[in-house]
Amino acid sequence: MKNQMNKQKGFTLIELIIVIVILGILAVTAAPRFIDIQEDARVSTLQGVKAALQGASQLVFAKSAIAGTQGLAASSVTINGATVQTVFGYPAARNAVVEVPSYMDLDATDFPVTLSGTADDAATTSFTISLGSASSIANCNIGYTNATATAVPAITTANTGC
Repeated sequence: MKNQMNKQKGFTLIELIIVIVILGILAVTAAPRFIDIQEDARVSTLQGVKAALQGASQLVFAKSAIAGTQGLAASSVTINGATVQTVFGYPAARNAVVEVPSYMDLDATDFPVTLSGTADDAATTSFTISLGSASSIANCNIGYTNATATAVPAITTANTGC
């Protein structure tokens, strides 16, 4: 009877330390697979830059409308001392490599701008703003295609590679 009363219940200190170590190892190896916030951060950054591009595009159009040049296939407006080439009042893609970083205040190293299409054909000219260098993050960018006489510029995102 005395043996039953002196018998203690619970875990020893060694057992508790072993369990804590095992849980720590599991947390270090398994948690990053379930909690990947880098992709979410890149997609959110991409959406923010897209919204900034849409806002800047609308501001350029407003300035063009005030100047009365919103109906012209090729014109320009001056914003904060910088000349922005326009197509039907919206920013022209053909000069995007130079103009977009200046009027959107983007760092060209973090958000490189790539021009595609021909400079002479305003309707097919477009540019892409990438998130980081093309070699490090593929298919994580914003596309911009010039406005036409009947449509606003197309601004799209590709975020499958973020």
